[in-house]
Amino acid sequence: MKNIFNPVYREDYLEGYSNGLNPYLKISESKNEAYILGFKQGRLDYERMNGKVAYGIPQLIVTNKVLEDFLLAGMLGMDIDSDGYTAFQIDVIQKWYQSGVEKYNATQSDYLHSILEQNGIEIA
Repeated sequence: MKNIFNPVYREDYLEGYSNGLNPYLKISESKNEAYILGFKQGRLDYERMNGKVAYGIPQLIVTNKVLEDFLLAGMLGMDIDSDGYTAFQIDVIQKWYQSGVEKYNATQSDYLHSILEQNGIEIA
């Protein structure tokens, strides 16, 4: 791996990484080393959250943002809706949600609910 502090290398790596997260794109072997390494890492991260692309692309895509939302839901003691996710994705989501449940603090949750209510925000 070359120097990741090189701005050109880093830009190519990040482009490859973001393209690797897109399950509909395939790697182009005509790209440079940085792009290919980034693509492979992005694809590994995608498959870690959503399952192998070879097994099909799920209806809903799990990202780090989605997982953070489930973690927060667990921390606030909120119910979650897992409709549309595959069994593989639900397994990943469940781990994040459970991690949030372990950090659940009823006092903080009540305080947040009261602040949201004062501002006219309802949580379903």
